Amino acid sequence: MPGLSIIVASADGARFYAALEAAAAAAALSHPARLFLQGEAAALLRAPVSFDGDPARRAAGQPDLVSLIAEAMAMDVRLIVCQTGMALVGMTANELVPQVRAGGLVSFLADVGPDDRLLTY
Repeated sequence: MPGLSIIVASADGARFYAALEAAAAAAALSHPARLFLQGEAAALLRAPVSFDGDPARRAAGQPDLVSLIAEAMAMDVRLIVCQTGMALVGMTANELVPQVRAGGLVSFLADVGPDDRLLTY
């Protein structure tokens, strides 16, 4: 079954939230989904996670970012953080949200299948 691979290339919480929504929607349709946070975007998964849009999301009855991450991961959406990006923002693996793994862009792209969709946010 074709999967969805998403690269989050900006440390923008709203873009990350949208990418997570897309991945969760794909997972809900039984498509494998994964996100790769590249460069400065790695900081978006530094615990404790939050972004400026959280209060508006909660007020509208939507999950905040940390809740959406948990929901996506419960749906088997894989989250991968760029090792180089972690170094760039001064992070260590101990600061990552649990169950997120560190990896590289080459290995992420090597796992993209010929029928998979690749998006960048």
